[in-house]
Amino acid sequence: MTIKPKQHGAPEPKIARMLATWFSTGDLPGAPGTWGSLAALPFALFAVVIGGQFLLMALILIGFVVGVWASGQLATFHRLQDPQRVVIDEVVGQWLAVLPLALDWRYYPVAFVLFRFADITKPWPLKDLEKLHGGVGIMADDIGAGVYAGFLTWLIAVWLGSQTTIPTLFG
Repeated sequence: MTIKPKQHGAPEPKIARMLATWFSTGDLPGAPGTWGSLAALPFALFAVVIGGQFLLMALILIGFVVGVWASGQLATFHRLQDPQRVVIDEVVGQWLAVLPLALDWRYYPVAFVLFRFADITKPWPLKDLEKLHGGVGIMADDIGAGVYAGFLTWLIAVWLGSQTTIPTLFG
C-alpha cells in the first residue's frame, strides 16, 4: 500500500507511524535518536534471554524490512527525506551494535555510546548511505553505524580480555 503525498486534512498512516516512531518513542522531546536507541536495549535483552543471538538477528532482519517500509511511508506522507521522529532506524542499528556481545549485558552501555557516536558523526561511508532513496536511505546509515559500533564493542571486549574469539551465533 502506498500513500499519496501529504494532503490537507489527510490522516497520517497509523501503523507506519507506530512502527517508524517505535511506539511514539520518536515523539519524545529532545533527542529522538537517543530515545530510540535507549528504547531498543530492553527489547534486545528480552530477545536474547528468550531466544539468544539467533532471535536478535532475526529481529534485526525483520526490523530492517519493516523499517524500510514504515519510514518510507512516513517520509512520503510528510514530504521529508528523513523525519526526525522516525527512530526505527536507530532501534535496528542499536540491535546490530549489541549483537556480537548480546549475551553479556555489561557491554550494552558501551555499544549504546559507540552507536550514538557513529550515528551522529557519520564516519565514511555512512554519509553517502543517507543519500539512498526513501526508507532504504533512512535505514542504511544506521545499519552501518550499528556495524561500526558492534565491531568496536567487540574489540573493546577483546582488549579487556573478556572476548578472545570472533563471536558466532551458534556457540
